[in-house]
Amino acid sequence: MVTVYDVKPNQLIEAVKEKLKDIEEIDQPEWSNFVKTSSAKERPPQQEDWWYSRGASLLRKLYKDGPIGVNRLRREYSDRIDRGHKPDHSRQAGGKIIRTVLQQLEDAGLVEGIEGEGRGITPEGRSLLDGIAKQVKEG
Repeated sequence: MVTVYDVKPNQLIEAVKEKLKDIEEIDQPEWSNFVKTSSAKERPPQQEDWWYSRGASLLRKLYKDGPIGVNRLRREYSDRIDRGHKPDHSRQAGGKIIRTVLQQLEDAGLVEGIEGEGRGITPEGRSLLDGIAKQVKEG
C-alpha cells in the first residue's frame, strides 16, 4: 500500500492542492490576498492559489506528526526576519491563516479537534492523502 511517506512532498502537495480546490468547504477568503503569512515576510504570497497549498501542507503535517496544535504549527511555518546588519531573528507564522484553514478542513471532514492535543487527521483525510499518494506514485 502506498502512503504519504512513499512520494515526494512537493508532488503530493501539488496533487492535494488540486483536490482541495474541488471541495466546497475550502474557500480562499477575500482578505487572504492582502495578508502576509508571517511578520518576517515583506510581501503577501505571490501565488494566486497559495491558500490551497497551505491547506495541503497542513494536511500532510497532520498526517505525519498529528495531533498538533496551532502554536506548534506557527513554529513549523516560522521564518527569519532580516534586521539589516544585526543578527536575524526567528518569527512565528500568522496564526489566523493556520486556524482558518484548519477550520475549513474540519468543516470538510478531513481534520478533527482532539481535546488537549490540538487537531488530528480523520480517517477520511488519511484515505484522501493515501489515495492521492497512490496516484502520484503511479504517475
